[in-house]
Amino acid sequence: MKMDLNAIIEKMETGDQDAALTALQTFNKEKSQCFSFTPGEEEDRERLGELVLGFLERDLQPSCQLACLETIRILSRDKKSLVPFATRHAMQILIRHAGLSQDEGFSPEIPDLEVIVEALKCLCNIVFNSEAAQEAGAELQLIVGLAERLKQCREPQWSHDVRFFDLRLMFLITALRVDVRAQLARELRGVSLLSEALDATLGLCWPDTYEVARAGFDGCSELPPLGRQETERAMELLKILFNVTFDSSRRKVDEEEAATYRHLGAILRHCIMSSSEGEERTEEMHSHTVNLLGNLPLPCLDVLLMPKVQQGSIEYIGVNMDAVKVLLEFMEKRLDRGNKLKETLLPSLNLLTESARIHRETRKFLRMKVLPPLRDVKNRPEVGNALRNKLVRLMTHIDTDVKHCAAEFLFVLCKESVSRFIKYTGYGNAAGLLAARGLMRGGRDPGHYSEDEDSDTEEYREAKPHINPVTGRVEEEQPNPMEGMTEEQKEYEAMKLVNMFDKLSREQVIQPMKIGADGKMTSLEPQELHYLASQQFGESNNSDSDSDTN
Repeated sequence: MKMDLNAIIEKMETGDQDAALTALQTFNKEKSQCFSFTPGEEEDRERLGELVLGFLERDLQPSCQLACLETIRILSRDKKSLVPFATRHAMQILIRHAGLSQDEGFSPEIPDLEVIVEALKCLCNIVFNSEAAQEAGAELQLIVGLAERLKQCREPQWSHDVRFFDLRLMFLITALRVDVRAQLARELRGVSLLSEALDATLGLCWPDTYEVARAGFDGCSELPPLGRQETERAMELLKILFNVTFDSSRRKVDEEEAATYRHLGAILRHCIMSSSEGEERTEEMHSHTVNLLGNLPLPCLDVLLMPKVQQGSIEYIGVNMDAVKVLLEFMEKRLDRGNKLKETLLPSLNLLTESARIHRETRKFLRMKVLPPLRDVKNRPEVGNALRNKLVRLMTHIDTDVKHCAAEFLFVLCKESVSRFIKYTGYGNAAGLLAARGLMRGGRDPGHYSEDEDSDTEEYREAKPHINPVTGRVEEEQPNPMEGMTEEQKEYEAMKLVNMFDKLSREQVIQPMKIGADGKMTSLEPQELHYLASQQFGESNNSDSDSDTN
């Protein structure tokens, strides 16, 4: 039976619990099937919200509490209906029904889990949609209540839904409030707390300090997929950890913090090596894991290489490369997809770059996979389907961040050697990074790299004298356009070209550049362009005169 808002409000205003329950259940059923409100009902919805909150302050049957909370959840989806729920008093009522209140005296011996879950859903909607509610939540120490319940992560009394919506609410409040994020990170020791919850969710055991296994599957080369519920909670935990570790990679950490981050890193290694039910869900979990790994202090990334080499592991120069291989495959999959590269590709690409920069074994393994010894010298470096070709193509991408990160990754794999970088990418593709670093004149950026040799293939050694360094491939010999010209004709053509550059420069179509003493590109003024041209031909004519005299 369909009831309009006025009829429901009338039933609520009688104060009768049974009448209110019937009216709210009818309203909730109707709106759950078709969520839409008639324009102009804003005041009626506000009035209904106030009445429902008033009912929740009374001693109600669980079924009536549940109906009231379902109504709040439905109303709070609409930003125009939020006014009654975004106050401190309303938030206090909802926090109490969610079992998160810090006030003593409201803690039922046997909590009704359905009521708690419904209250948590309401809080998620309201916190997401209202700044006033976010502020009220911070003042009422909502994060403390959530943290206290999270400490009970190994206790069986809480259902999956309670745990999941606890985590969803924690994610929202830490994403939207910087002060709450800082409180969780420092005062409530958030990284340790959340790492413990992630450990419990994944069901881990620890054969060694930084070596992780799934309980009951220690020593197994292939783990069964994580269940749906465990994956959902694990991903929420990864998102919260991302919030609270956002600035960790940019600051120094003490020994105790470093140990905490290494412990977390070992768990994250397990996450990246785990799968879930379905490829899409697995990729989503790996994406959150990669994002979080990028927040860890750089020295703590060594946990990716720590586990011992076991049967079935990928070993390279005595080190377990399983995690690095998975990260590389994940990065290439994102690259092949080509959608929103800045958001989807850069986290994994940056992570591999930094890991290669500080770990020699990682760099050598990645170089073997990405930049194997050159054999194809007939095609441009950006042509082809090898991973090197794909990354070189990104070096001229329209998005500055994307092209910079792709170039930086390859530059690190080349040990920041300009000659080696040009060899694999071509000078034309490399010019952007070299100009930005002041390396247009060649050389090498200072770095801590071992002196391993760059072994050239026989094909490359034979073709090397004929490779065009700009394009990075062997070019067919082109006829000299100035062949047969006199020196006067050559000078005339050169000055004609200078004048064309000068005109384009004055009209601000182009900006001629030169390489400065610091190796960086600087503007070339018109008078400098004329001077360089006249100087060059003056030297040329002088040399011709000298040869005539001799």
